Amino acid sequence: GAANGEGATAGASTAAGQGTGAGGARPPPVESAVVVAAPSGELEEAVRLGHAFAAGENRARTLQARPGNIATPSHLAGEARRIADEAGLEAEVLGPAELKAEGMEALLAVSRGSDEEPRLIVLRHRGAEPGEAPLVLVGKGLTFDAGGISIKPAKGMEKMKYDMSGGAAVMGAMWAVGRLGLPVNVVGLVPSSENLLSGSATKPGDVIGSRAGKSIEVINTDAEGRLILADALDYAARWSPAAIVDCATLTGAVVVALGHHRSAVLGSDEELIAELRDAGDAAAQPCWPLPMGPEYRKQLKSGVADLRNVGGRPAGTITAACFLSEFTGGTPWAHLDIAGTAYGSTKKPYLRNGPFGRPCRLLLEWVRARASS
Repeated sequence: GAANGEGATAGASTAAGQGTGAGGARPPPVESAVVVAAPSGELEEAVRLGHAFAAGENRARTLQARPGNIATPSHLAGEARRIADEAGLEAEVLGPAELKAEGMEALLAVSRGSDEEPRLIVLRHRGAEPGEAPLVLVGKGLTFDAGGISIKPAKGMEKMKYDMSGGAAVMGAMWAVGRLGLPVNVVGLVPSSENLLSGSATKPGDVIGSRAGKSIEVINTDAEGRLILADALDYAARWSPAAIVDCATLTGAVVVALGHHRSAVLGSDEELIAELRDAGDAAAQPCWPLPMGPEYRKQLKSGVADLRNVGGRPAGTITAACFLSEFTGGTPWAHLDIAGTAYGSTKKPYLRNGPFGRPCRLLLEWVRARASS
């Protein structure tokens, strides 16, 4: 039942509003489907669940598909408010003044090269008792990444509109959590910015601050996702969460390691990592664990700051996660690197080439499992 509802809804999406796809007319959206089966409450609930999961993922895919001149940080913030209205969530958006007051110097540093102001999007679902520690989902919302002063090659740069895929997945997941009314408290955080270059952009060699009070030597301005996530991860501590899961198109190294079939999962809590692996398998969005340890953290040592924002070419996915871990406190935390799985080409009948919405359904399976445990 869930598979039928999920497949029908997922397959109906063509990231509507962004062209016709591969040169042909866009097929009409599926407005209804007939499932022949014995009537039962369990079937009805399964279809409801599957539909919500797929519709949430389609939300993410639609956001991913929008070009960078439309899907700016302020646009994402507006979409978050719309999602909140539809799903019964609470929405809050922090702009530059609030970010400065919060000491989010890392997020602000990334945005300096752009005329588009940064945002921190907060979505809250109150599905359990007020005193129950929430789950926190954090998604990278870099709406266009030119690399900053450490500029990317021109070839393929148009795909950097997908650098907000983690944020889109979190927003889609929060929509589904709200629509399903899952009995658990969940907070979604999306730090959002552009990473461009101008006379005011952050430069290699600059030393910047962070909300956590740690100083960061910027070696490569194209390692910006970890900077905006650092402030968001530290901000998450204000809710004393039961667990934090972040997802981000963070490193090209993960594509070398795992290709386009599995996301990488790393973190501070083996039980949480196992839960995410189970959720990924259930959602057909598998992830694979990579190690972390002091031998990798050494690569982030700086002579002028608490840490560098890159650790060199070796183990790039691992050192990026090690960087993030510096801002998670003692909270159980896991990181999903989705750079190889968030978008691409596919022959799967329920997907189109381009945005995949991953790991939206993985996150939903995990939240649902936590809600029922």
